[in-house]
Amino acid sequence: QCQLNGLWRNDQDSLMEISMLRDNGDFQGQYLTRVTLSGDCAQISPLRGAQQQLGEEGWPTFAFTVRWDKFSNATTAFVGQCFVDASGKETLSTMWLLREAVGSLEDDWKATR
Repeated sequence: QCQLNGLWRNDQDSLMEISMLRDNGDFQGQYLTRVTLSGDCAQISPLRGAQQQLGEEGWPTFAFTVRWDKFSNATTAFVGQCFVDASGKETLSTMWLLREAVGSLEDDWKATR
């Protein structure tokens, strides 16, 4: 079975650490991204989420948000599922939406990636 807690690395060499996974599926941690809107060096941002609780079988789904408050006025929501391959390697498959603050409703069209 997949365990979300621990350290994860993505294809962009960013790191995510889930340090607290509660019995009810809630979790928190931090995200160290190497991909920033400002182009600066890596920054740590807080994350909070929840994992769907499953029985002994199946691969859990989860969702979490990251608040990029140290270098950007944006928030990203991730959703995904955890898988384990035949060799025992755990992989998180995710999709994300990033929402950047804009100054007006007219600029709303360019706020979500």
